[in-house]
Amino acid sequence: MKLIELHARALESATEVVGAVRPEHLDLATPCADWTLRRLLEHETGQRRGFTAAARGAGPDLALFADAPVGADPADAFRRTGAELTAAFREAAEAERGLWLPEILTTAPVPLDRAVGFHLVDTLVHGWDIAAALGTPDRLITAVEADGELLAVLEAVTEAVPDTPEARAPGKAFRPGLVPGDGGGRFARVLALLGRDPAWKG
Repeated sequence: MKLIELHARALESATEVVGAVRPEHLDLATPCADWTLRRLLEHETGQRRGFTAAARGAGPDLALFADAPVGADPADAFRRTGAELTAAFREAAEAERGLWLPEILTTAPVPLDRAVGFHLVDTLVHGWDIAAALGTPDRLITAVEADGELLAVLEAVTEAVPDTPEARAPGKAFRPGLVPGDGGGRFARVLALLGRDPAWKG
């Protein structure tokens, strides 16, 4: 499935961002309200583990998606969990298996292409969150905008995310959308649609 390979490219870009994280950065603020960089990294690691379990046939168990410690080498944790998730997505594609994602839907498995798309958006937007916390978002933005296929999928999935009070309530993955500014580029528009201020600085 082409989408899985695009997702793997998103994982690589996010892992490159995390490669710059040092222990002294872990208490930095992030664009995610009230989350330090440590909390965001633990959230992302837990999500990768949860999606991996779901892709391998686990049922709707929220505990599988719990935040997970990243240890002394966050980039290594991202690399390992990213490789495991890519392999699990490929296994799910071969088995034609949907994923139980209880944070999103509790009544039925989510079709694989939708699940991969959701995680692709999560990976790149949180990758930007991490880069913004470090004060270096431009490299990720440039890399994504140079990858036309990846950017097109990111935009398409983002535009399909409901922007309703119920979907964007406190505690949900995204805040209410903002009006994209002029001249900010396509990735900046994605960030705004998902409630991020592309000009955010810690």
